[in-house]
Amino acid sequence: MSSSSEISHRGRIVSITPEVTTVQIVSESACASCHAKGLCSLGDSTVKEVELPTRGWDTWKVGDEVSVVLRASMGHKAVWLAYVIPLVLMVAALLGTLSAGGSELLAGLVAIAAIAVYYAVIWLLRDRLKNEYIFNIKA
Repeated sequence: MSSSSEISHRGRIVSITPEVTTVQIVSESACASCHAKGLCSLGDSTVKEVELPTRGWDTWKVGDEVSVVLRASMGHKAVWLAYVIPLVLMVAALLGTLSAGGSELLAGLVAIAAIAVYYAVIWLLRDRLKNEYIFNIKA
């Protein structure tokens, strides 16, 4: 696979069980490596843990430095699910309520309720989505 068709992050293996391998990824902002980051409040980093299915033939050990890879198409799908669809839903609910003669307060509440219902459905489908987003490890 070419590098443009996959999303890759460097990480370190923190635990391995027969079912799941957990990799810790440190996401840094673009300025996190700057020499003046201690004086600036813009540089930050967050630690994320990604769970991957353990494959019996892998020889990874806890502490190994690896790359966690996801197909780029799955990343694009995640952006649609997390940002684009909720935005369209919110605007549609807002404009639909206003065009039906509802007040601005009601339109805002309906838009918030629509987003809440959307994310509740996403939460209910989390196991199915978890099975669709399969990460892989590369050395």
